[in-house]
Amino acid sequence: MVQQPDIECDTSVSAPTTTEFPRHPLEGPRLTLRSIFYPYGFPIEIRTNSADVLRQYEAMWGMFEKQHTTDLIRADVQVVTSDANVCPPAPAYRLILPLMIGSADADNYSIVDLERSHASIVISQAALRNPLYAQYFLLGVPACCITTRYTTPIHAGCVGLHGRGVLLCGDSGAGKSTLSYACARAGWTYTSDDACFLLDQGFGRRVTGNCHQVRFRPTAVELFPELSGLEITPRAAGKPSIELSTQPMRHIRRASTMGIDAIVFLNRNWDRAPQLVPGSLEAARKSMREVLFGSVDTRAVQHKAIDRLLTAPLYELRYTKLDDAISLLRGLVGDGR
Repeated sequence: MVQQPDIECDTSVSAPTTTEFPRHPLEGPRLTLRSIFYPYGFPIEIRTNSADVLRQYEAMWGMFEKQHTTDLIRADVQVVTSDANVCPPAPAYRLILPLMIGSADADNYSIVDLERSHASIVISQAALRNPLYAQYFLLGVPACCITTRYTTPIHAGCVGLHGRGVLLCGDSGAGKSTLSYACARAGWTYTSDDACFLLDQGFGRRVTGNCHQVRFRPTAVELFPELSGLEITPRAAGKPSIELSTQPMRHIRRASTMGIDAIVFLNRNWDRAPQLVPGSLEAARKSMREVLFGSVDTRAVQHKAIDRLLTAPLYELRYTKLDDAISLLRGLVGDGR
């Protein structure tokens, strides 16, 4: 028998390991925290290096529930240290398709790739200490992917009665929020006060909105005494306003989506008898198209969605007093039978 040579094993040699190189300063910190939120029912994944960022997203979007199984929108939010101690200025925005870029300063900016549905956000600790600013100008920008990929934004409030939805349209200051809220107080179902999103594919004339909040101009205190003493949002977060959560209001019915049975443009500076008259189709189409942005293909889809929406009856509501406006709208939707 041939004797086999002894073979010695060197147990001191370990398995090969992957070399981890130090991160370049330009790369920023690792984003080890993540969570998924569902603004307007659409999934957005947030990755960040800050627990405070996730808390702010919870405050913004935590009340929304999942409604759609669309591709995941992704957002990377990097919090950086800086010497600044004051809130940054409002960002300037540029659309360089497929990118939407917002820049306040070197430590506060956002880049949204509308084609890839991906947002990159850099925000300073100083900005993060001002939640109204942070949420309005920076943290909220991933939702732009919702308004260019899955929905068509409509500058309108939305309420419903007896299962029939009414879109309340008009320019800024037309009275959409006050009339939406007044209808809700009068027993209507509330979906949105100022911003609706028409679902683009396969949903007919259905819109979604933020039924969890209503935002007023400070002068609304004269109409609704319950707003007295509420905080006025600083101008850094947009137009001065009073924000009111509808969640504690047991007397207000809410619905995150609503089918649209009538479109009403508001004219609240009418000095004669209140009336509801036929509206202008071309004026409505022009008004709704003006707020759209995105690629040529995206806007083509949205134009079709608007044309589909405009198959609903179209009116102009002329009024001064809210009670008169609600009465005319009630007559428009009927008694539900």
